[in-house]
Amino acid sequence: MGYLLRALRLVGIVVWVGGLIFFAFVEAPTAFHAMGTTRQFALLIGASIAGINRFGEVAGCVFVLASLLLWKHSLPITRKLLGVELLLVILMLAATLYVQRHIVPAMERDRAAVGGDIASVPAENPTRMHFNALHATSERVEGTGLFLGLGVVLLMAGEDTHREATAIR
Repeated sequence: MGYLLRALRLVGIVVWVGGLIFFAFVEAPTAFHAMGTTRQFALLIGASIAGINRFGEVAGCVFVLASLLLWKHSLPITRKLLGVELLLVILMLAATLYVQRHIVPAMERDRAAVGGDIASVPAENPTRMHFNALHATSERVEGTGLFLGLGVVLLMAGEDTHREATAIR
């Protein structure tokens, strides 16, 4: 049972962090290069981030549930590590939910207010300025989620270090 729970945690965090990395470093730059800041670009990016965030919500919940089940049967030293990992994943979930439930809808309202294409209005337009500020915030929050996730991966990489060091002696 422990193996299955550890595997679920690992798959969950890898899928989530991998999706964030793919989006930030492959999909968004490629789409921008191919499409520019067109309405189609916005639709693609919006749908992609919504999908990644849904995956993240599911993966985060699986991670939390599996971690809590592992917690019950863990040694005190392992519980400390699990606790830190849980905290980081809960912060990731909070960031994901904040972006998806608050920032994205506000950006969509701004987009609708200018007729659907935010790039069609001057940069000095108050609605566009608000949209741009929201976009910058969403990038920072999603980036924070990515770094938290990388932290979880690094912590997970060290989980068995104590056991291995003891076994080697």
